[in-house]
Amino acid sequence: MSSVDEYIFMARVAEQSERFRDMVDFLKPVIKEKGASLTTDERNLLSVAFKNLVSQQRTAIRTISAIEQNSKYAKFGGAMGDYKRKIEEELYRNCDEIIAIIRGDVLTKAGDDESKAFFLKMIGDYCRYVAESAKEARLEKTKTEALSAYTEACQIAEKSLNACNSIRLGLALNFSVFYYEVMQD
Repeated sequence: MSSVDEYIFMARVAEQSERFRDMVDFLKPVIKEKGASLTTDERNLLSVAFKNLVSQQRTAIRTISAIEQNSKYAKFGGAMGDYKRKIEEELYRNCDEIIAIIRGDVLTKAGDDESKAFFLKMIGDYCRYVAESAKEARLEKTKTEALSAYTEACQIAEKSLNACNSIRLGLALNFSVFYYEVMQD
């Protein structure tokens, strides 16, 4: 496989097949080649791939956490804790991979403010996903990284994106969720 069009087509096939790891893998060469010059459609495809890749882990962690609260299952606490940690590690690996791709292959090449704000928001979002279940040093590091990414994205958005811009609105929503859920503010 060699052409960007073919990779994008295969990413769409993977999306329809609900094979989100494959979708991300098909988009990696596109990201390497195009960097921040992704079209809005390609950028949204990338966002869908990443979001769906981690949504299963986030849902599983929330489900196990809810089961852990039920005293009737306390005798299985050790096994549930081990299983939840396994899923958390998968989530952390996926989020770290996504953040590294954005930082290394996209953000450094982003020319326009809309793209910069979009990708900084994504970094903030994936740091927030890690922070939802991280503990101690990892939690503190992730909170700091998310806060930094969201703050920088907001500064760019307020400077150059109109108040009704979908990226600016999504950023405001996700930043407020971060403050409420992660910072408990």
